[in-house]
Amino acid sequence: MKKIKLMFALLMLGVFTQINAQDPREITQKAMDVSDIASYEMTSTLTTWDAKGNKRIREMVMASKRFGETNKVLLKFTAPANVKGTGILIYDNKNKDDDMWVYMPALRKTRRIISSEKSKSFMGSEFSNADMSRPTLNDFNYKLIGSDVYNGKNCWVIESIPKTEKIADRNGYTKKISWIDKNNNYMYKTEFYDLDDELWKVMTLSDYQPVGDSRAMARKMEIKNMQTGRRSVLAISKLQAGSSLTESSFTTAMLEK
Repeated sequence: MKKIKLMFALLMLGVFTQINAQDPREITQKAMDVSDIASYEMTSTLTTWDAKGNKRIREMVMASKRFGETNKVLLKFTAPANVKGTGILIYDNKNKDDDMWVYMPALRKTRRIISSEKSKSFMGSEFSNADMSRPTLNDFNYKLIGSDVYNGKNCWVIESIPKTEKIADRNGYTKKISWIDKNNNYMYKTEFYDLDDELWKVMTLSDYQPVGDSRAMARKMEIKNMQTGRRSVLAISKLQAGSSLTESSFTTAMLEK
């Protein structure tokens, strides 16, 4: 019996040692690096269901290209008619707050999306404006809270907490918990907790497609609002690595064309 207890203690010590040896910030960085694609173009569909199951579909095209330490993203809606021509421009900056602009064809005007609007709904969906760009790594404190098996994949479970109340308010949540594959660093699931620390939304990512030698992108992202019953799915129908667009294409002037 003593030998069994000793073996169990040694086994648990090995598990805890393995967990403690991992750097949660580094794991999160690797997960972000997986989808950090230098340039691409894609066509996708954004579908949103309300609590009663009513569905709304919007189609869009998007191009992204890196210039220096900034990923610039140009997104335009192509259907239906009531949103056609709406454009969004994002400067996804590496070490500072992102810059975002939106063009509304009905108003024939481009306006900047300010920091306090980052947590607001993206085009009426359950995705937020902040979900359209990579989070700033240095805005959060990270904690490895354990391991878990998600859909048959061995994952690290990491808690990310905004460093300040201002950052929490800007993103709309007090913490998020992510499941990251131990083998390929794919992020499969993230839980978001609202400003009252209640479970708010659950985002899942699936159908990863390799892009280049060491990068990949999830072709399907789904987010469920656990408080309202609404959900949205962003599905990529066409993905092309690389883009011939020049930096002049990623400007507010191009939003209005």
